[in-house]
Amino acid sequence: MNELEIHEMFMQRCIEIAKKNSNDYYPNPSVGALIVKNNKIISESFTSYYGGNHAEVNAISSVKNKNDLINSTIYVTLEPCSHYGKTPPCSKLIIESGIKKAVIGCVDNSSKVNGQGIMMLKNNGVDVISNILEEDCKKLHRNFLHFNNHKRPYIILKWAKSKDQFIAPNNKKKNKSFNITSLESRQLVHKWRSEEHAILIGYQTVIDDNPKLTTRHLSGRNAVRIILDEKKSLKTSFNVFNNESETIVIDNYLNQSSFNICKKLFELNIQSVIVEGGKKTLELFINNDCWDEARIFESQDLLKDGTESPRINGILKIEKNIGKDKLKIFTKS
Repeated sequence: MNELEIHEMFMQRCIEIAKKNSNDYYPNPSVGALIVKNNKIISESFTSYYGGNHAEVNAISSVKNKNDLINSTIYVTLEPCSHYGKTPPCSKLIIESGIKKAVIGCVDNSSKVNGQGIMMLKNNGVDVISNILEEDCKKLHRNFLHFNNHKRPYIILKWAKSKDQFIAPNNKKKNKSFNITSLESRQLVHKWRSEEHAILIGYQTVIDDNPKLTTRHLSGRNAVRIILDEKKSLKTSFNVFNNESETIVIDNYLNQSSFNICKKLFELNIQSVIVEGGKKTLELFINNDCWDEARIFESQDLLKDGTESPRINGILKIEKNIGKDKLKIFTKS
């Protein structure tokens, strides 16, 4: 293999490491890092829980013989930080460790870094190679990069509808969810929940379905639960207020003529949201053009009557079968 192919091979491993991270790292990105000496991996790690070590720190600290770090190469999916926050700068630690080359997937676009980490490394004698598997690394860090670019979270709309275009029947029992889709589709949704920072629903969905909004169909982190409740009417006995995950109630930002929920979510440092609410909540985001993806399941069942499905204009990116359902994923046009 040539040098570029070697760098891409190790960066691909960094990406795989980061994807396996089940720590509650948000609002930090899940970074993958590994250290290579003489073309052999001597350490690899990812981002700890929020407030804990970054991936670079974990990778460096796990090398028992610190002499092995001298003249080694560190691979990271995202530019090492250069500022003091909850932890010291990773760039400073890399320099002090004796590592002589840093291979970076993509630039950290936050205002506190944005190239300054790379500059610090270069100014202190570390050879820096940037943009290795850049698009793959940007995809890995989509939420973090989008949050900093657009000053709002990456927003995914999700709903399920019957073949005749209804999302709920008229005769649904109160405080009990109604499943339109198959178990396979519900398991996929729970996987999505484990990958995103937060889930958002309106107060009526809490009343109608009494959902838990957890990843109980698989092993994974539970997202932050966000409830829109302008009436301040919900009792803490509902499942969304149990201790399985954090719950945030937004009670003064829901205004259909001046949509400020995205601004509030940015202030709360929420980097991505799956909107799983009812028609009213979904259409708040659709009508205010505040969304990035729409993931829509269609079952083969007929409801014949009920709440009509929202409508959305977008570009169809993915269409595939999940169990007996059809999944379509749209992005904004």
